[in-house]
Amino acid sequence: MKNNISEILNKLEINTNQQGCSNGSEWFGSGNSISSFSPVDGSILGNLSTGNKDDYDKLIDDAQKAFLSFRKIPAPKRGELVRQLGNKIRDNKAELGELVSLEMGKSLQEGLGEVQEMIDICDFAVGLSRQLYGLTMHSERPNHRMYEQYHPLGIIGIISAFNFPVAVWSWNVALAWVCGNVCIWKPSEKTPLCSIVCQKLIADVLKENSIENGVSCLINGDSQVGKWMSEDNRINLLSATGSTRMGKDVAQKVGARLGKSLLELGGNNAIIVTPSVDIKQAVINIVFGAVGTCGQRCTTTRRIIVHESIISEIKNELVKAYSQLKIGNPLDENNHVGPLIDLDAVNQYNNALHEVEKQGGKLIVKGGVFEGDGYESGCYVKPAIAEIKNEALIVQTETFAPILYLIGYSGKVENAIKIMNDVKQGLSSSIMTENLKESEIFLSASGSDCGIANVNIGTSGAEIGGAFGGEKETGGGRESGSDAWKVYMRRQTNTINYSSELALAQGINFDL
Repeated sequence: MKNNISEILNKLEINTNQQGCSNGSEWFGSGNSISSFSPVDGSILGNLSTGNKDDYDKLIDDAQKAFLSFRKIPAPKRGELVRQLGNKIRDNKAELGELVSLEMGKSLQEGLGEVQEMIDICDFAVGLSRQLYGLTMHSERPNHRMYEQYHPLGIIGIISAFNFPVAVWSWNVALAWVCGNVCIWKPSEKTPLCSIVCQKLIADVLKENSIENGVSCLINGDSQVGKWMSEDNRINLLSATGSTRMGKDVAQKVGARLGKSLLELGGNNAIIVTPSVDIKQAVINIVFGAVGTCGQRCTTTRRIIVHESIISEIKNELVKAYSQLKIGNPLDENNHVGPLIDLDAVNQYNNALHEVEKQGGKLIVKGGVFEGDGYESGCYVKPAIAEIKNEALIVQTETFAPILYLIGYSGKVENAIKIMNDVKQGLSSSIMTENLKESEIFLSASGSDCGIANVNIGTSGAEIGGAFGGEKETGGGRESGSDAWKVYMRRQTNTINYSSELALAQGINFDL
């Protein structure tokens, strides 16, 4: 792997000792040094300096100055910058995808898929740059015109998580740019090298187009940086992806200054399996949703709610499927599952398995930690399945690991929906059924309470064309497709009087 990482870093022009802050043209960093550890084998991929408060304030100042001119560039021309960024990513897809796999631990195919998401959102945003529509409406006053339009907000702060170290940043920056905003990004401390690559690619685009410093800024650092961003009135919108605990802290700090936030937080996603299901199709969707990215997606399938008439058959098929999973180096495409991100995640996995049995659950696929050759990092675990009640505290809690909870239901599909909705999170949900009525009930106002509701596909693998996000403790934010762009802009209503008289609304008279 050392040869791999050397080749990748050389191709991407990254130093193994890298400064971790950038305003788009220069690199600096006066804070502590941090290391990037690969969960694949525990090796150090590189070291970089973080940013201190002075570095942060410099980036904010640069961003404020850049916004004054960047907002005046026509939206289609800003879209052209995003098009060029998408092409840079295309040219480096193989290397960036491999780096994602090495630094985060997801399979190579998933790493490449994440980079493809970046390309896709750039393509989407380029088209969007010519479709930032407002509305025109009729005024109640004669010889008046009313319309509404959207203007850029200013500085968009981006806090991203380790599990999607590049895609979530791209979702935000592509839309923010075409909307006329500038960005400052705090990536996860666990995947800093991925952020360096993204900043280098975007810096090339800025330089080639003579765009000034500050349009895209990067600051690596710990949670203190997130605190600065949350409390900073100069950050016009803070987009934060991570745990519900982190999101609550961000929401409180941003709310205290009456700021705007976009939160993408925890998930506790369920698949309902009804008696009319195509079992083979259901099992494939369940397994991919439960073990993909080693259970470290916000959209990971955590619960399956199965009708009692078929629960034995589903259980047997899942046990059989899990016995065929190959766990190991994610760069080996024969393997289905790579490692957890670090040893803290392994401890959380072990604690959750302990709590399952303590809270009355039964492990039907026991799980455990791998040891020996090929597993030196200590981060490789076995996907587990537990039969348990939905009300168990551990089921109500999101554990970022490949643990799947099997829950039975009886009677109508409404009973399964009630169980599914009876958690605090509300991100993604699915139903596996061949019954049209059941699918329509699931999608109705009295059905799934999640931001994403799928029929006969799993809970993970969202396309960028749809708005992504969830309800309840998932935060309520929406990113990516549809009209998610509106959150990055301020809405303005305009009224124009082209008469020679003053006509007031509601028929009010005011004579002098």
